[in-house]
Amino acid sequence: MALLTAKTFSLQFNNKRRVNKPYYPRKALLCYQLTPQNGSTPTRGHLKNKKEDHAEIRFINKIKSMGLDETQCYQVTCYLTWSPCPSCAGELVDFIKAHRHLNLRIFASRLYYHWRPNYQEGLLLLCGSQVPVEVMGLPEFTDCWENFVDHKEPPSFNPSEKLEELDKNSQAIKRRLERIKQSRSVDVLENGLRSLQLGPVTPSSSIRNSR
Repeated sequence: MALLTAKTFSLQFNNKRRVNKPYYPRKALLCYQLTPQNGSTPTRGHLKNKKEDHAEIRFINKIKSMGLDETQCYQVTCYLTWSPCPSCAGELVDFIKAHRHLNLRIFASRLYYHWRPNYQEGLLLLCGSQVPVEVMGLPEFTDCWENFVDHKEPPSFNPSEKLEELDKNSQAIKRRLERIKQSRSVDVLENGLRSLQLGPVTPSSSIRNSR
């Protein structure tokens, strides 16, 4: 597997709210690790968007091309620089539903267009399915750094300080994702109350706009 450079990791998994000068595009990057349940050596790789195909679609096609033994279970962990778009979220859910021998977990460094309702729906679709999505924290950033980055050349930054900075920045992103998840809980509760003919919940009791 071709490894990421330390610079690529630092720039693309950067989870600050805004990019500092000199500005650069934060691109979609997906690192995956597939571990057979029998204890065999994990398979690792990383993918990025290519023309019309998002990294998530390329990941799905990559796993399909491996010809995995469907009688064996596999743990698949993905580290993404951006959370999936609504279309990719649906594709990932459909893929896992059709491949019951795969257990997929997604960790994202940043939430993609998290303020848009359709992107929130994509996140909720994943969270409510067999493909839970979470925000990367120190354990995930550390694992990604150790297993997907080339350490032959010393980085221009202190790795420990960089990982601590990423973890610190991730706290606000985790709270953001939790608020999105809670909005679904409130909707479910309101619909349940209406079905019991208790009348609609007043707007003041809703936390959907807590963001």
